[in-house]
Amino acid sequence: MKIRKLYLKAKISFFEWTRTLDRGLLWAILALIACGIFLTFSASPAVAQRVIKNKDSFYFIKKQLFFLVPSITLMFGVSMLSPKHIRRLCFLVFLSFFVLLCCTLFFGMEVKGSKRWIYFPGFSIQPSEFIKPAFAVVCAWIFASGRLIKGFPGIPIAGFIYLVVISLLLLQPDFGMTVTISAIWGAQLFLAGISFWWITLLSLLAIGGFGAAYVLLPHVQSRINRFLNPDVGDSFQVDTSLAAFNNAGWFGRGPGEGIIKSKLPDAHTDFILAVAAEEYGFLLSIVVVFLFAFIVFRGFYIMSKEKNLFNMLAVAGLLTQFGVQAFINMGSTLSLLPTKGMTLPFISYGGSSLLSLALGFGVILSLTRRHPTQGGLE
Repeated sequence: MKIRKLYLKAKISFFEWTRTLDRGLLWAILALIACGIFLTFSASPAVAQRVIKNKDSFYFIKKQLFFLVPSITLMFGVSMLSPKHIRRLCFLVFLSFFVLLCCTLFFGMEVKGSKRWIYFPGFSIQPSEFIKPAFAVVCAWIFASGRLIKGFPGIPIAGFIYLVVISLLLLQPDFGMTVTISAIWGAQLFLAGISFWWITLLSLLAIGGFGAAYVLLPHVQSRINRFLNPDVGDSFQVDTSLAAFNNAGWFGRGPGEGIIKSKLPDAHTDFILAVAAEEYGFLLSIVVVFLFAFIVFRGFYIMSKEKNLFNMLAVAGLLTQFGVQAFINMGSTLSLLPTKGMTLPFISYGGSSLLSLALGFGVILSLTRRHPTQGGLE
């Protein structure tokens, strides 16, 4: 009898979930994930042939598919949680991966001059990927509490957390992740409500921060110099990417006929959109861009009607992270921005990226569900 009652309760909860979920947002996310798996099949075998010792062409595909099931399960599971449980979960995730982020400075493996990964037997993890969605939710909670609870210093606490996190990221160093975290925090601070003078001051500090990064971080200076003047350094990947777009046409060379994936070291990650354009043409590239734009605008449209401040700030921060990351990746691929090792969300290969995005979009799907909301913290 108890089992039957639990089953009926779960069935009602599942029905409520499917009824209140924003299906347009869900189908767009699933379509983007499907595009990512499809393009990993196209881009990764050539890379695996070059870098994997046993020449297993499907090495990266197998790993991506291995992470796909738990990622989708995580996204659906989190989307069923209430705002209260979302806050608790993300607070625990933030604390756990903050500790791991500190550990990367001492135990992380150095790759291309940065310590971003911690290696365990059989797998590795990039803590900063999981910090992003958890940071967005925790700061939304703090900003909302500052507005709704009299005397609670929301902005100073959120500012302190922000400074600590970006300090750890700059010590790795990871300037791209620092920009993403800054965009999340800045968007939430703006929506939480601050005066025009604070906006001006923070904008000037941001400009000063970019200038300091250029002067103090040699790899940032090198990338900006190469962007402004390609003759001063190695621009092979960007030049090859642009050549792929120039030769793509509307329908591309055809599946498996691309040649740049055998040349680009990061064909399956940072430059996967170039592989998509070369083999499938501008049409598929436009579809991918449309999906990104639809998810961002659809999410902000839903939030424009939201009365709960925490829900609005959390979703806005997560969508800002998603949009900024996609913009930086696409801009780098098309030489519209200085190159930055940042993956294209849900499209590029990467287990940590896939799991962290699943967590973030589980939160978005949960907080955009059609359920009664209040002005306070639920």
